[in-house]
Amino acid sequence: MTTARIGILGGTFDPIHRGHTDLAEAAAAALALTRVIVVPANIPPHRPQPFASSYHRFAMAALAVSRRPGWRLSDLELRTEAPSYTATTLRRFQERGYTPQELFFLIGADAFADIVAWKDYPQILDAAHFVVVSRPGCGVGELSRRLPQLAPRMIQPPLDTSATRGSSIILIDADTADVSSTAIRHARAEHRSIAGMVEPSVQQHIEQHGLYTPAIPGRRHSDERLASSAGRLHGQN
Repeated sequence: MTTARIGILGGTFDPIHRGHTDLAEAAAAALALTRVIVVPANIPPHRPQPFASSYHRFAMAALAVSRRPGWRLSDLELRTEAPSYTATTLRRFQERGYTPQELFFLIGADAFADIVAWKDYPQILDAAHFVVVSRPGCGVGELSRRLPQLAPRMIQPPLDTSATRGSSIILIDADTADVSSTAIRHARAEHRSIAGMVEPSVQQHIEQHGLYTPAIPGRRHSDERLASSAGRLHGQN
């Protein structure tokens, strides 16, 4: 029987952009992932609070996922008021019957470089395979030098799960878009185009709802109008 390979792409997604999707697509292609599950965070523990509400961040992620066969969107982290720790999320996937060998946590090399500061490190590395993809300015080739204690666990695709004991750190050198959520928000605040930085449907959503632009005096921002409805929506799931 073929073992499922479930990719998990977590993040604040404020907003979701081509760097995120390029990363996941590279991992899916290199490892023949069965599914990619996108999990927007509710309360990021190591970052400032999101600018857009969970309603809009979930909606934008849904738009990015909708055109990709085999991709799914999960509100697992949005349904709790607790901080969105990866260790907790992986444990919940295991509670649903997935084994660590079936879970592939997708992450950029820049974010993985700070793994030692994550909750439950180093035990978290046993909860899933960590699939680390190059990001502009931070290639996977640098990680063995930056994290020498983890170098013995680092491997390159393809992954032979029948010959692999425990969970691995899988390094994928791929081109991913040189874009960040911060750069997108800055562009919007300065009334510059974000075309090519996000999916066209995500761009349309951002522009339609006036996200990441200075509020016009006397006009209530759509993000504020929908924030309360987002809470009701998540409470019903």
